[in-house]
This record gives sequence, C-alpha cells and structure tokens, in this order.
Amino acid sequence: MNATASSKTAPPLTESQWGALLKLLTDEDKNVHQTVRAKIISQGVAARERLRPHRLSSDPVLRRRVQAILDELERHAADNRFLAFCLSRGEDLDVEQGGWLLAQTQYPNIHIPAYQALLDSYAADLRERVPPDADVEAVLAALNSFLFAELKFTGNSEDYYDPDNSYLNRVMDRRLGNPISLCAVYLAVSRRLRLPVTGIGLPGHFLCRCQTAQREVYVDPFNEGRFLTKTDCAQFLRKQGVEFNEAHLAPVTPRRMLLRMCHNLHQIYASHGLAEDTARLQRYIVALGK
Repeated sequence: MNATASSKTAPPLTESQWGALLKLLTDEDKNVHQTVRAKIISQGVAARERLRPHRLSSDPVLRRRVQAILDELERHAADNRFLAFCLSRGEDLDVEQGGWLLAQTQYPNIHIPAYQALLDSYAADLRERVPPDADVEAVLAALNSFLFAELKFTGNSEDYYDPDNSYLNRVMDRRLGNPISLCAVYLAVSRRLRLPVTGIGLPGHFLCRCQTAQREVYVDPFNEGRFLTKTDCAQFLRKQGVEFNEAHLAPVTPRRMLLRMCHNLHQIYASHGLAEDTARLQRYIVALGK
C-alpha cells in the first residue's frame, strides 16, 4: 500500500482547487507531481468521481497518472475490505471469498463474479460427464482429468516464488500456481460438486483430502492431482526431514488456510525487499491471527 494512501479523508476541495490540481498533475517536476498526487488521494471517494472522466483525456500523461491514482485508491479500498473480512469472520470463513478479496488487494480491478462463473462452469461440465450415481472416486478421477489433463492446471515449479502463484485470479488466468492456491481451486470446484474435500497443510506442502466412510484419498493438485495414501504422505515428510505425526494430516480450517496463503506472500515480498507489500501482508496476518 502506497504511503500516501490514508484512511482519513481531507476536507473537500473547491472547483477551482480541483482544476488547479488536475493541471499540476502532469507537471514534469517529480516533487510537484508527488505532492499533487498525495493531495488528490487524500480526497478518497470524491477523488475517484473526479478522476474517472479524465481516463479518456487526450493528454496521455494525464491519462496515465489518473489511472495510477485510481488504481491506488482501489487498492486501498480493497485493503480495507479484506481486513474487514478477516476481522469479522471465524474459523469457518468462506476461503474462496477470502481468496478473491486477497487477490483484489493486488489486482483491484478484477471482476470476481466472472471468475466465480468460470468455476461454476467447470462444475457444470463435470456434472454432465459423470453419472449421477457415480462413486466419489469416479468423480475425483473425472475432476482430475478435467483440471489437470484438459485444462492444464499445474504447479509452477519453474518460478515457485512468483507472487502471482498466490493470487487466485492469476492462478486461473495462467493455470499455474503453488500448492495451496491450486488446492484452493480444487476445493472451490469440489464444493460446487458437493464432494467431501478438505485442505491438508503438511509442513512444506499442501494437499487436499477426500474422505468418505469407505476410504480416504489424498490429492496433490501441485503435481497434476496425483492420488496419495497416508503412507505416501508420511514418506514425503520423512524425505523432508520431518518426523511424521498424525496431526500433520488434520484438516486445516478455512481461516488457517487463508492465513497460510498470506504467510507465503509475506515471505516472498520480504525476500524481495518489498517493504510496502511486506507491511501490507503483515497487517493481514495480524488480522487473521486474532
């Protein structure tokens, strides 16, 4: 979050003041531009209304700077929405909604209903392919084939620490992600199909588990939906130097899952020296840890 963004709205400006600020917004002097930008941002919602018509200005500098301010204001609003969501929900929060709100803190202009409709369409396609009386394993096999063989969702092992691996809109756009974000997509489709799938937060990895009265199946969306057993999970941990404990296979609450997504981003931004983004994610971690 840019340091110039503030939750406090300054006193309203007059027409002449707005006119002067818009003229100065294109000034080549960096200090003048930054001062004007901060003054406009301090107007909050009023600034959005004033600036929007100028996105179509014939002046390319004004268009670019207006859009940059609008994006900053939208990110600030998205930051507030996500924090409010974190502070007002319990352990069983809607992790998909949380994931979309988190994505808007970085990509404020994404249209969440469009992505939700896309996930709806995935589930609708699968319902047409699987007989109504199919058992859970058959549905899981169809789900895996659809997501990983047909749509080509896969783990981004080449650029594992790319922040975009953690933002659901980019995961859906690129069909690339990290273990937890791909599990979030898998869980979102599973929920629409009414499958008993939960998130499993192993140390250093994240899986999904589908458990019925007859059997439990672990699914690794990062590795093209590979089916795993409890023994496979234990062997994975031992290879990582972690002594297996049954608690490692306990389902993660939606709130803890969202918290882990924020922790991942926090570590990535901190490692890249991105102080503002690191501080932004730290606020989310504190809110989710309450």
